Amino acid sequence: MKIINRYLCKNFLGPFVLTFFVSLFVLLMQFLWKWVDELVGKGLEISVLLKLLFYASITLTSMAFPLAVLLASLMTFGNLGERYEIVALKSAGVSVRKMMTPLFVLSFIIALVAFEFSNQVIPKATIRLRMLLFDIQEQKPSLSIEEGVFYEGFDNYSIRVGKKMPDGETVKDIMIYDHSRRMGNTSVTYATEGTMRVTPDKHYLVFTLRDGSYWDESPYAHKGGVNANGRYPLTRATFDKQYKRFDMSSFTMGNVDKSFYEGHSTALSIEQLTERIDTMKNEITQLAHGASDAFFNNLYYFNIFIKNDSTRFDTITHSRKCDIAEMTSDQQFKIFSFAENAARSFIYSVRFAYQDQDFRTRYMWSYQIELFRKFSLSLACVLFFFIGAPLGSIIRKGGIGIPLVVTVVFFTIYFALSIMGEKIAKSSVWPVWFGMFFSSFILLPICVFLTYHATTDSAVLSPDTYSKFIDRIKTIRLFSKKRHEDTTTLS
Repeated sequence: MKIINRYLCKNFLGPFVLTFFVSLFVLLMQFLWKWVDELVGKGLEISVLLKLLFYASITLTSMAFPLAVLLASLMTFGNLGERYEIVALKSAGVSVRKMMTPLFVLSFIIALVAFEFSNQVIPKATIRLRMLLFDIQEQKPSLSIEEGVFYEGFDNYSIRVGKKMPDGETVKDIMIYDHSRRMGNTSVTYATEGTMRVTPDKHYLVFTLRDGSYWDESPYAHKGGVNANGRYPLTRATFDKQYKRFDMSSFTMGNVDKSFYEGHSTALSIEQLTERIDTMKNEITQLAHGASDAFFNNLYYFNIFIKNDSTRFDTITHSRKCDIAEMTSDQQFKIFSFAENAARSFIYSVRFAYQDQDFRTRYMWSYQIELFRKFSLSLACVLFFFIGAPLGSIIRKGGIGIPLVVTVVFFTIYFALSIMGEKIAKSSVWPVWFGMFFSSFILLPICVFLTYHATTDSAVLSPDTYSKFIDRIKTIRLFSKKRHEDTTTLS
């Protein structure tokens, strides 16, 4: 039996490793397709792209594990069935249930590895990935000054180069518009030739301009005021040599504060998520009682003292009963004004408390969603095994064609149910845990159904059963058609 178990595990681990990296590659391509607009045209180094792909692949492993288990179990039992090894093992007294036992243990170990991976490794990779993506989003496209085209990559400047020499540094017919004063094209610098070089630290682009002129008609260029036509006079200067320096810090990767992403729900472990959830629950409970406590415990809103006749009229909140009809109009006005202000203040405080509580509740739901997601994705590894293994033994088709189709179908259903369940979790209709395990609740009866019929050799899901049923229907239709033709001929 140990030999058989080793043989089955060997047949399972090979396809699992292969399908895991294939699934990870497919998910990674989907990630790149989503962020392709942010990556193209920014001159990113290969090391930055490799780092991005590395962090992204780690965060996607939680989805790749269930896919790999489903596809590997389908391929393993499909190959065994296609080579009639399942029949041989059954004749030797090894049932399908015994064949599934060692692979179930292996799948359970994979589920535990996926759980620890999503709890310890993925949160750290998520922080790094978000920091790197933010740097890339904030980074401007790579410096590319083309001939005859105004380049506006630098803030408040527009640069046009008439011609670039083959050395890549010498340029001619240079025109630079300065828009830093927000007054339009009032400041222009022109040079017949020059050079442009990036400093060794890549922080600045330096233009060395020769034989040029400078025009400025803004009010900051002179102190003489406007002329008779109400316009500013033109200031013009020539130069033999001038330097222009442009900041390139926005073209390089910056340093994002790590603490900004550490509090996100996807960047926390189970212990941290549990702690945050408990804290949020206490804050929500305190906030729920805060509005009523602030209103009922601060009775000074209703402690209206009437100084003119304090012996007869005590405070409104005391036990002595006051007759408002015996008060003067001024006293009545004070009481009504204080009551109106107190009621309005109470309404505002309740409304603010409700909005704050709703915000904190939804924030707590995001922590709970990530907490249950770690368990649901690990549970999916086990559930997908009990879908793939029975289906593989029933279909008995090896290779990657049919198993891949079945995998895509079931994973699409699981993914759609997961999205639906997450929306349920974000609403207040059902508990968060029910929404996050909604897909598992749907797949569990399917797993039980397939496993039962596979282990009991039921003919319900056998392809031969349906092929025979279809042939029987065709035979009945042919017989009916022939009988109808004979009846027509006789008549």
